[in-house]
This record gives sequence, structure tokens and C-alpha cells, in this order.
Amino acid sequence: MFFKNILVLLYISELKKSKVMKINLLKPFAGIFILLLTISCKVEPEAIVYGKDQCSFCMMNIVDKTHAAQYVTKKGKQFKFDAVECLVNDLSNKNDDELALILVANYANPGEMIDAKSATYLISSGIKSPMGANLSAMSTSEKAEELQQKFTGEIYTWKTLKARLSDK
Repeated sequence: MFFKNILVLLYISELKKSKVMKINLLKPFAGIFILLLTISCKVEPEAIVYGKDQCSFCMMNIVDKTHAAQYVTKKGKQFKFDAVECLVNDLSNKNDDELALILVANYANPGEMIDAKSATYLISSGIKSPMGANLSAMSTSEKAEELQQKFTGEIYTWKTLKARLSDK
């Protein structure tokens, strides 16, 4: 009986040691897991998959590389749009403090996304856009003026564009 009690005590002691060892072995993995979670929450835009991604505002497929747009929240959530006007309409009920990036397609370089706040915009009936606002974004005011000479229309900054579209 005495030997049985000693064996039970030894077994319990070893069991406690093995649990401590398992916990100690798991600690580095927990750190790695937390690190991976932090890294995976990067605030950067995902590429738009043309013909597959849907507009977050009107739910149409995004197919036009010259008029697409997107924004990313500070939490990393992606919102993609088939036209700049869909982006502006969607942003009308959002808090700017929650947004990390707002991007629009550069009409002069299809597929290139540029900062919406620094872009220059042209509304021209000579350049058709997916939702019919005939709104295009350019990376420079010079390019917008060049296209305005070719197609006519009105030039806007981000601020004046938002004001114009909110009037409707």
C-alpha cells in the first residue's frame, strides 16, 4: 500500500510537470499567433478583380478600369466601386475619421489607383462612366485640363466634387 501511494504521488508530480511543460511550449506559439493577427490587419488596398468584384454601393460588377474606386477603413475593411460617383455617394454617410485610404482609378492610366483627395476630376459628356455621371479622375490638373480641351466639361477638386454630387 505504501508503495502504491508513492507511485500515485510520483504520477501526480509528473503529470503536473508535463502540464507546465505543455503550457511553456505553447507560449511561443501564442506569441506567434498574436503577431500574425496583427500583421494580417494591414491597412492597404486589395487589387480590384475586374469582372468579378461587385460595387459596394450599387452591386454591379466592376469592369471599367478607368472609373473604378475603393476605400479602406482604418480596420482594414475593403469597399470597392464601379464608378467614382458610387464611392462619393457611399461616403456621404460615412465618418472620414474611420477611413484610411480613398482611391480612384486614374483615367489617363487605366488600372492605376490614385489618392482621391489629391486627384482632379472632370465631368464631361464626352467621357462616359458606368453610372452615367460622366465623371473621371486624373492624377494631375494638367491632364484634366488637357482632357477638358478635348471633350469639354467641368473640372473639380475632391472637395468641390463632393459638394456638387451632394447637391443632387
